[in-house]
Amino acid sequence: MPGKEYGYRMNYQWYPGHMTKAKRMMQENISLIDLVIELVDARVPLSSRNPDIDELGKNKSRLILLNKSDLADPTENKRWMAYFRERGFHVLEVNAKTGQGLKAIQPKVKEACREKIERDKKRGIRNRPVRAIVVGIPNVGKSTFINSFAGKACTKTGNRPGVTKGKQWIRLNKELELLDTPGILWPKFESEEVGKRLAMIGSMNDEILQMTELAQELLAYLLEHYREPLFERYQMEEAGGPFTPVQAMSHICENRKCYKKGQEPDYEKAAALLMDDFRSGRIGRITLETCGEMQEEEQSEEGTA
Repeated sequence: MPGKEYGYRMNYQWYPGHMTKAKRMMQENISLIDLVIELVDARVPLSSRNPDIDELGKNKSRLILLNKSDLADPTENKRWMAYFRERGFHVLEVNAKTGQGLKAIQPKVKEACREKIERDKKRGIRNRPVRAIVVGIPNVGKSTFINSFAGKACTKTGNRPGVTKGKQWIRLNKELELLDTPGILWPKFESEEVGKRLAMIGSMNDEILQMTELAQELLAYLLEHYREPLFERYQMEEAGGPFTPVQAMSHICENRKCYKKGQEPDYEKAAALLMDDFRSGRIGRITLETCGEMQEEEQSEEGTA
């Protein structure tokens, strides 16, 4: 691979101007809502959480939806469900694209807002819908979720980050109203790893990234954690020791016939192919941050605080 062996550093930051406006919009409307429904990507449940949401949504009922759960490791999905429950969140696995898990949301909303509903009854207020704000970082599947949940195309959707740029109230039924908001990233990620994971799942614009380097980072992770499905996808066989990420990329070029003129390996084409295979689930169900590793990081940070 030209110029780089594994171990380079990239700067993963992306904060379009409309996201500052979106955060301000949330601050202005948070007093109107009863429940914060936060979509995260099941492949990166912590990295795809905006830390600003906890501050904006404090004292509100909380529901976390592990979206794209069909693309994530099922064992890790269960662990992340337990992780969030232990921290006081209501949580569900969903697949907004297919509608899987969405029928469980309305009962879970009632469970999360039981105190609010009982309080209304005592005050003689009946049939007032729960007002929920739907939040999530770009490209986490928020608009697709709202459309699937509502059963109609009531928001603008897209497969690129930053499609939703305004706010709108959506009345689903007599019991629930949703406030849709644009996806929000935060100005500076707390670690390079967070930015890297978000780049891998497509929450940043690929045009601002070095995709061959990002693909090499992904290969390093897959070689360590998901070697078997990676090898099966690209018919890899190791000889003379374990593959490095660079060697794995060269093998993908060969396996998928990614060549420029003169049979020169086309690493950019191979990188694009690898990233697309990962994001679409063709390599397998992969989680980029395991619950155990994240808990160890948290404990380490607490120990040094």
